[in-house]
Amino acid sequence: MTVQNRISQGEFIALTAALFAMVAISIDAMLPALPEIALALSPDQPNRAQLVITSFVFGMGLGTLFVGPLSDAYGRKPVIFVGAGLYACTALACYFANSLDTLLFARVLQGMSVAAARVVSMAIMRDLYKGREMAKIMSFVMMVFIMVPAVAPLMGQGIIAVAGWQAIFLVYILIVAVIMLWFGLRQQETLAPENRRPLDLAALWASTRELLTHRIVRVSIAAQTLTMAALFACLSSMQGIFEQRFDRAESFPLWFAFIALGSASGSVINSRVVMRLGMRPVITAAYTSVLGLTLLLLALIASGLMPEVLAFPAHIIWSIGLFSMMSLTMGNLNALAMEPVGHIAGLAASVMTSVATVASVVLAVPVGLMFDGTALPLMAGVAVFVGGALALMRLVKR
Repeated sequence: MTVQNRISQGEFIALTAALFAMVAISIDAMLPALPEIALALSPDQPNRAQLVITSFVFGMGLGTLFVGPLSDAYGRKPVIFVGAGLYACTALACYFANSLDTLLFARVLQGMSVAAARVVSMAIMRDLYKGREMAKIMSFVMMVFIMVPAVAPLMGQGIIAVAGWQAIFLVYILIVAVIMLWFGLRQQETLAPENRRPLDLAALWASTRELLTHRIVRVSIAAQTLTMAALFACLSSMQGIFEQRFDRAESFPLWFAFIALGSASGSVINSRVVMRLGMRPVITAAYTSVLGLTLLLLALIASGLMPEVLAFPAHIIWSIGLFSMMSLTMGNLNALAMEPVGHIAGLAASVMTSVATVASVVLAVPVGLMFDGTALPLMAGVAVFVGGALALMRLVKR
């Protein structure tokens, strides 16, 4: 693909953010529906309703393993189109699900299908950019993308009020249709036929072994695992904390929007400083700040020294910090790991994202299921995850 054939950088950022948004909407729009799902499909075990979130993420991690190599073999655009079609079909299956187990199975399949938009869009970005330039572009993508969590729970709450929680899945079909129309008309194929790598198990295994010989790749995968585990544990417990601890179930979507918009500062900061400071210092500073805040609040809450009047504002500030950490770390971790493996960008994105996503769900689910009506289990889990990620980054030298 020549420079002349590229869409403008601004449109590319917006389009990539829209592809990423398919993931965020599929998760965040469901948050207000969890009490409704628990009441309708799992009244005896209401905590199981939160598995609607992590089952989707687990499926996305599984699907991620395959879509990168497929995009290296057949091109970026065809894989995204097929994934979008399967996403629409599984959304319809979720709409008709009449038991929690059926819904969870359909959500796993839906997660597998959305992996194409998530991973292949990253490979497209690596086809066009690399290094700190890619990290800067990723920061702008995250800046646009962060608006989705701000509106998705409000959208979900509005749909529930008008047509019930099942109708959210019909809206998913409409959204993916619009995004695919835009993508098909405007984004050119970025992987030339002569640069494609045929599906060969021996070659894929050799490329995977090559990928894992890079220490920065191994550290990035582990750090991304711990970072996403903190996020998914938070998303699993968040609605319950607002409802049971702070008695703010009705206003939860508004507060979630406030947190999402507040955390946009992370992307703004990263886009401005990453070119000057480098990716490693930014990642380390983000982990250090969130770990310090988490340990402080954990100590105050566990000791009973947290004034009740400050408990809710402190939780909001902590949530903004945690979400901001995602913007300051994930894009940079991906850019660091992708820098030496541009020649196998699709497979690299698949393996790294798949392993990190599946492993993060395995870590996050127990923390979510330990929810006891307070934020203590969540904050303890986040402290362990972020502390581990910080320790890993301190092992990495320039």
